[in-house]
Order: sequence, then C-alpha cells, then structure tokens
Amino acid sequence: MDQNIKTLQQWIDESNSIVFFGGAGVSTESGIPDFRSVDGLYNQSYAYPPETILSHSFFLQNPEEFYRFYREKMLIQGAKPNAAHLKLAELERAGKLKAVVTQNIDGLHQAAGSKVVYELHGSTLRNYCMNCKKKYPIDFLLETTGVPRCPACGGIVRPDVVLYEEGLDGDVISGAVHAIQKADMLIIGGTSLVVYPAAGLINYYGGRKLVLINKSVTGMDSRADLAIHAPIGEVFSQITVG
Repeated sequence: MDQNIKTLQQWIDESNSIVFFGGAGVSTESGIPDFRSVDGLYNQSYAYPPETILSHSFFLQNPEEFYRFYREKMLIQGAKPNAAHLKLAELERAGKLKAVVTQNIDGLHQAAGSKVVYELHGSTLRNYCMNCKKKYPIDFLLETTGVPRCPACGGIVRPDVVLYEEGLDGDVISGAVHAIQKADMLIIGGTSLVVYPAAGLINYYGGRKLVLINKSVTGMDSRADLAIHAPIGEVFSQITVG
C-alpha cells in the first residue's frame, strides 16, 4: 500500500489536468449508504426492490410509496464532506484537478468547495414542479408529506435526479466526456463500475495514468495502471497538495 500511495502522489505531482470519476463509495465515509455493498440499500428488505421504487414507471404509478422511500432513504440530513471530498476540492484550487464527474446525488463535492462538478444522476438538493417548472430546495420535500405539490400551480414536485428508465442529461454527459478526453490523469474512486452508461465514460480516457481506488476488486482492475484497494478517504488523506 505504501508504494501505491507514493506512486499516486508522484503521478498527481506530475499531472496538471486530473479528472476524478466517483461513485457511492466516495460518500459512505460521510455516513451515506451505498447501494450494492453488503449493507447497501439493495441488500435491505422493502415491499419492492429499491431499483424498482427508484424507476420512472414506479414514480408515475406509485408516487406515495416512491416519496415515502425517497424521504426515508435518499434524503440524508447532516452529512458532511469527508477527506476525499476535501482533498479533491484542494486539488482543484491548486489548478491540478479540472473536473469531478460523479454518480452521487448528495451535493457533497460542492459542499467541500469543488466548482466543476458533473452530476451524472442529478442532485437531491434540487427539485422542480413537473407542471410549471418552479424550483424548490431540499427543505421543501423534508417539510411536506405524501406527494409534494407545487403551491403555485398544484403540480407534483419531483427531485431533479435521474431515475431508472430515464436518460442522462446530454449537456452533463458532453461536459464529462470532454473533461475526461483532455485529462492527463483519471482517478476513479468508490465505484464498482457496473452502472451504465455512466461507467462507460472511462472509455474516453486515452492516457497512461488510470488509477482505480475502491475497497473491493472491480472488473476494471486489469485496465488500471494503478489499483488501490482501500477506503478512498483513507487514501486521499495521505496525499499532499504542493
């Protein structure tokens, strides 16, 4: 591990256009559960599987049950950025990190100070009326019960997150692809790289510093130039920014 950290440090020192691509494992150290680990949401018991509840069709057909699950399991209050979020923001301020591409919807990268963040799956912090498009903060969902309705027009207020069966935002994808193509180092962290099309974005990286940091082995380990199996916050806390 020590040698791997030294290599990671050296590559960061040598690079000036780093892109970070992250998943749920980046936020677990902030107390936000992931989906696919042993204790993740996908391995807990509900009347419906989480991937069913968080689908476009279920949202339309069973909005009461959708919002009950969404408020209980997806709106995590009091979470703070951890060492990984903070180090990435520091790397951006130093001019080394050019973008964060995240599958997470918790807004913790921005809370840590990151400015260029491509949120592939949207954000729980944003909500909008499906009818008049008026925007509402997260507090609106937390302060309402049942299916939230827009006070202005009565339309359903939905989270600005990408549900299963829905496509990703074209502008977000385009920005993420452009950043990855220009990167001289790509760090992938806290993701099992099984959710597509997001995971497919790494195919746009053509450099020779592909780093994979994840607690468990992934199917992409063989493609990495450097693979580190450890919690990402633990890894980044050992990195210094010159």
